[in-house]
Amino acid sequence: MRFDLTDLRLFLHIAESGSITAGAELAHLALASASARIRGMEDMLGVPLLRRGRRGVETTDAGRTLLHHARVITQQMEKMRADLGDHASGLKGHIRVLCNTSALAEFLPDALAGFMAAHPQVNIDLEERLSYDIVQAMRDGLADIGVIADSVDSGGLELYPFRDDRLVLAMAPGHPLAARLKRKRSCAFADALGHDFIGLAGDSALQKYISGQAARLGERLTYRVRLRSLDAVCRMAASGAGLAVLPESAVLRSRDVMRIRHVQLTDAWAVRKLLICVRRYADLPGYARELVDTLQPSN
Repeated sequence: MRFDLTDLRLFLHIAESGSITAGAELAHLALASASARIRGMEDMLGVPLLRRGRRGVETTDAGRTLLHHARVITQQMEKMRADLGDHASGLKGHIRVLCNTSALAEFLPDALAGFMAAHPQVNIDLEERLSYDIVQAMRDGLADIGVIADSVDSGGLELYPFRDDRLVLAMAPGHPLAARLKRKRSCAFADALGHDFIGLAGDSALQKYISGQAARLGERLTYRVRLRSLDAVCRMAASGAGLAVLPESAVLRSRDVMRIRHVQLTDAWAVRKLLICVRRYADLPGYARELVDTLQPSN
């Protein structure tokens, strides 16, 4: 049985994208060449690695076994490349980071800027997901580093502190809820559920998290508009169009340029600690270990 690194990386890309075409593009191979390599791997093993369907491909049991080993091998290659960096100056590193909305919008850009300036040969692939999806992806070896809220079960992963993240309810000073609250500085999420909301567009992890909290109360949020950024949500909430649940840091930053009121939510889920998670720190490439160290608040 002989697979080369190109075969393994190709199979990783196909399995993770669910498409031979997309996997071939990610591996910088022609579709015909990629298909031939996959068929050659299956012929060599004597078992199918992929199930082909109208909507793409998925791994068989044998394919999932190969996928596990392919991830281990490619991760070890990345670690070797990093550790030999002083002796092979042309090599580049790649770190895949998964994070929730608050980490992506509020904390990681500044934290990553200095690291990337100091490591020009390291590329970072940053993707937003829900915390529980990040945990599963980390366990499956789909990323090097995750940033999650402490509200999810992260058993089996190594954890390091990142930032505190409080979610608050933001509104215009003239909003009916603001008038009802008067001088109160906090309220329960349930008290806001009869009003229209402003939210984030697309597959925002934060929006899914907030909608999930409403669902636990037997309610469904009504959105007047969904926007692409936290700053835009702040502006729309300040205009009186609706309420918004946002990271407190985003609202505090917005107060310098707009009139917006916020109150703290008394619900336990609104006070979160963000944590860095990895499968095993010692197994990361050297540059990825440096990033974990850089992201911690003591650094």
